[in-house]
Amino acid sequence: MNKIYKKNTIVLAYSGGLDTSAIIPWLQETYNFNIVAFVADIGQSRKDLYDIEKKAINSGAYACHIEDLRNTFVENFVFPMLSIGAMYEGKYLLGTAISRPLIAQAQIQFAKKIHSIGVCHGATGKGNDQVRFEMAYATLAPDLKILAPWREWKFRSREDLLNYLKEKKIFTTVNSKKIYSKDENVFHISTEGGVLENTWNSSNKHCWSWTQSPQKAPDVPERIVLHLYKGRVVKINDETFSPYKCLKKLNKIGAKHAVGRIDIVENRLIGLKSRGCYETPGGTIIFYALRALEELILDHDSYTWKHIVALKMSTVIYNGQWFTPLRDALQNSSKVFSDLITGKVLIELYKGTINVLKKQSPNTLYISEYSTFGKDSVYNQKDAHGFIQLFSLSSRLRALSHNFKK
Repeated sequence: MNKIYKKNTIVLAYSGGLDTSAIIPWLQETYNFNIVAFVADIGQSRKDLYDIEKKAINSGAYACHIEDLRNTFVENFVFPMLSIGAMYEGKYLLGTAISRPLIAQAQIQFAKKIHSIGVCHGATGKGNDQVRFEMAYATLAPDLKILAPWREWKFRSREDLLNYLKEKKIFTTVNSKKIYSKDENVFHISTEGGVLENTWNSSNKHCWSWTQSPQKAPDVPERIVLHLYKGRVVKINDETFSPYKCLKKLNKIGAKHAVGRIDIVENRLIGLKSRGCYETPGGTIIFYALRALEELILDHDSYTWKHIVALKMSTVIYNGQWFTPLRDALQNSSKVFSDLITGKVLIELYKGTINVLKKQSPNTLYISEYSTFGKDSVYNQKDAHGFIQLFSLSSRLRALSHNFKK
């Protein structure tokens, strides 16, 4: 972009949605700042990006900058997270959370490039994203001003924002009947609000955007073979893909078979609970494939420790602590194990289910000659006696001590 940027410029993380569309005119009339809309392309719908620059300018932005981060997002954020095995509260693959550090990092880099005085986000004062964005801002650019309109303005609901945009004659695709909050990238799409705010309401067709319902999914299962190298999928059915194209391909396959849907009530960082319908079809398939190979390759202590690291990493990512020494330490610790995860997995997809049918690895610790229930010549069962004697020694001594005290 060849624009000459004015003084008192604020860079807004802009999606073109309801909140950020309202933020542009509000910032101008409240602070008289020049607003530059920063759009991170992380694989969201092309429909959302269509005419987004025109939309930002019509909302009052001085300029709009779009940055293609799709490959970086998958290669440096999504795939490393999947190889670690991070999953928040046993269900959520962190599709929104993992995107925030990259968006904030790119936003900060652009803000510094144009000598902006500050940055702004559209996260509400009730959610996690305000923490995630501002943790990154504080780490990467502690000198920049941070603006969070949801914590300042008089508006209290999305309905208020709709009325405000109507007054300003600014177009939005959101309406009062379908007032869901959606967040989308190439890894996942989330839907919150609307009927989901009552936990006794079932989700409806408006709560699901990518995936077929299990009832409408094909009646014939589909089988695919995933080839993995050092914790990353490199081939699907013998065809090589880049990380981004691999995820896109698996999204399409998984969505057709209703794979990767969850309806979850989660614990937000600030203490509130929230409900959302999340769809992560390709990521869920990869998650299953990785865990299948881990069963073959990792010994008990390694397997246990890797899952401890994964559990901690899930909260680190969820809480927006990506740019911290703790995240570096956890990721480096897990990489020792991830580098062993090489092999191939045959997976069957059917009406929302994923079944691992076959798996093999050059690094496997499963050796049939040792594990067989039949006759073998490599394992002496008498050796188990000495092992059990030593393994149970402390229990035996405790029992003896108890008897002595009597």
